[in-house]
Amino acid sequence: IIVKESCFLGSHRQQYVATLLLLSALVYMASSVTHYSIQEEMEVGSVVANLAADLGIDVQTLGRRKIRLDILANKKYLDVNKDSGDLFILERIDREYLCISKTVCYLKMEVILENPVRIFNIELEIMDINDNAPYFRRDTINLDVSESTAVGERFSLSNAVDPDIGSNSIKSYHLSESANFDIEIQTGRDGSKFADLILKKALDREEQAIHNLILTAVDGGVPARSGTASIIVRVLDTNDNAPQFDKDSYTINLTENSPIGSLVVKLNATDRDEGSNSDITYSFSLYTSEKTQTTFELKPDSGEIRVKEMINYEDFRIYDMEIIATDKGANSLSGKCKVKILITDMNDNHPEISIKSFSSPVKEDIAVNTVIAVVSVSDKDSGENGQVDIHISEDLPFALKESSDNYYELLVSEPLDREKVPEYDITITVTDRDLGTPSLTSTRSIHVDVTDVNDNSPTFAQNPYTFYVVENNKPGIAVFSLNASDIDEGENARVSYSIDRINSDQTMTSFLSINEANGTVYSLKSFDFESLKTFKFFVVAKDSGTPSLSSNVTVNVFILDQNDNVPVILYPVSANGSAEGVEEIPRNVNAGHLVTKVRAYDADIGYNGWLLFSLQEVSDHSLFGLDRYTGQIRTLRSFTETDEALHKLIILVKDNGNVSLSATATVIVKVVEPKEAFAASDVKNAVKDEDENNVTFYLIITLGSVAVLFVISIIVLIVMQCSKSTDSKYLQDTNYDGTLCHSIQYRSGDKRYMLVGPRMSIGSTIVPGSNGNTLVIPDRRRRDSGEVR
Repeated sequence: IIVKESCFLGSHRQQYVATLLLLSALVYMASSVTHYSIQEEMEVGSVVANLAADLGIDVQTLGRRKIRLDILANKKYLDVNKDSGDLFILERIDREYLCISKTVCYLKMEVILENPVRIFNIELEIMDINDNAPYFRRDTINLDVSESTAVGERFSLSNAVDPDIGSNSIKSYHLSESANFDIEIQTGRDGSKFADLILKKALDREEQAIHNLILTAVDGGVPARSGTASIIVRVLDTNDNAPQFDKDSYTINLTENSPIGSLVVKLNATDRDEGSNSDITYSFSLYTSEKTQTTFELKPDSGEIRVKEMINYEDFRIYDMEIIATDKGANSLSGKCKVKILITDMNDNHPEISIKSFSSPVKEDIAVNTVIAVVSVSDKDSGENGQVDIHISEDLPFALKESSDNYYELLVSEPLDREKVPEYDITITVTDRDLGTPSLTSTRSIHVDVTDVNDNSPTFAQNPYTFYVVENNKPGIAVFSLNASDIDEGENARVSYSIDRINSDQTMTSFLSINEANGTVYSLKSFDFESLKTFKFFVVAKDSGTPSLSSNVTVNVFILDQNDNVPVILYPVSANGSAEGVEEIPRNVNAGHLVTKVRAYDADIGYNGWLLFSLQEVSDHSLFGLDRYTGQIRTLRSFTETDEALHKLIILVKDNGNVSLSATATVIVKVVEPKEAFAASDVKNAVKDEDENNVTFYLIITLGSVAVLFVISIIVLIVMQCSKSTDSKYLQDTNYDGTLCHSIQYRSGDKRYMLVGPRMSIGSTIVPGSNGNTLVIPDRRRRDSGEVR
């Protein structure tokens, strides 16, 4: 700044000096530069330096003087802390971004203060770190190299790039292990490194057509970083291999009369080269005769030798030829082989079969080794071609036996059974002993029918049969049916049925008849369960063969009870036979006093014989009560003076059948004074004892019979248990309360049986006229429902 002194006068001289000094100071301060160095990529918030201390500025005045930082760039990478005066990193700094292709990178900025104004120049040098790995502009480098390339040939490769500088830039290159290639590192004028690929060993495409190499670039940083590129070297072919056949010579056997155009042999020559250098053509050499070239055709592209004209063994037996294989390279190469074709005589006549005698059908009881046919064979060929072998299937009950030259007998080798196999198709096969392949074969089939003989007895579907017939059936209707089958045929299988009346009980079979044709059994009378509970008889099934065969079966019949008997009142019974009685009781009896007991029985069994008692009519319901199971009549309360002296009770006795049957009894109750009651009681008891003596006598006899039968049943069961398998097990004793049936169940094997005998029900007596027999009923239960039949 040049200021002329003449411009200022007198009093302005001091002002001029002060201004001059101020301007000089500002120029001095603006021209001084503070230099800092930092590494790139420092973390945000990192402190570079204390700017206030370095510039000599009081920290406490920074806020008042409005310190600010201006950076001569597009982004504000740093800032000043107004409280501490620290210069810190505000954004991440990337040297490669700020200074592309520069070896030195500076960031210039100004620190400005106001009141008074001061300006400071700051220069921040950004130091490089190794934060970038080398990389290739092309990840894959493709090279085509001829296999005839000389050793030492050099191939240029694209160099790698590293944005870092100095020691952090690319330092060297490495090549993956290779027997044929190596690299040589070159240094450019600017110090950059690049590599050349050098062929150190001759290539052979037939050994290895493609070489895959890895080129690695490594920088000088610590730690070092690297980048890779793939080098694919494709080896180009040259025609350096001649075609070669699989064999040097071929010997082929060919049958005479082979069809024209049939393939004799397909020659195969290979060339290790590729492209046109490996394309092969085939041709006859000059050493192949005209006759051979006329008889056979050689396909130049495929190497197939085919029949060109008819071949006759008698004309020519051996053909020799020489084949040349030539490639299509610029300088073609060739290979050769020899082919010898041997003509084989052909067996062109089939064997002949003739059946001289044949018997069919045959009976199934025909004797083993019986001849059923005579077979002759012949072949017009001569030598081995004229000799034949004859056979039939091995799984047939027949065999061939040679009787003389070329004559064979077909005979039965095993017993026949028409029921298993009713007919046979026998195929006779004759094969000649041809020297070539395949041999010629002729076949002849004959059909043998096997006729039936009566060798099987009829068989019943069950043995024994068990049937259940409800009593009171209508006479003359079918009650059950039997079925027997015979596996014979015709008359030998036609079965007729009859009842074996000799071995069966005549009294049982006299009222039974059977349909001879279908085995249906008819009853000629109605069954009565109370008089007959079970019986058995025998049925014979006989076929119509000659002689006829038969078999018999046991038929067990069980009669099932129906509710066809009305309950019978045993007590009370009046002199004229009606169910009516008179009972006298004192007036002073208490509640619960037994007035009398109604006794009854039912000739049916089970639920049909289960009796229930009920009061049908009573003069005073508050006085008398009846036990529905025992038939006992008791007083319900004590008599009063106002009660009537005569009471009439009508008791209904009803069984438990599906359609229940019933009877009624009448009891007249007379209420008397105590003294009269004692006198009347003596007279009545005498009469009553006399009336009941007969009933008691019969009851004792019946009970004794039942006891004896029961003991016998137990003994029989024990004997059956000991004599049969241990599978027989007695089941629980089953009593049906209120019935006249006592039963014991037991098991034998997988069957259940029930022994049923008469018993006394509560309040009833033994059925008069019962024969005391015990009924054995198989207990067939349905497993799913538990139903007892």
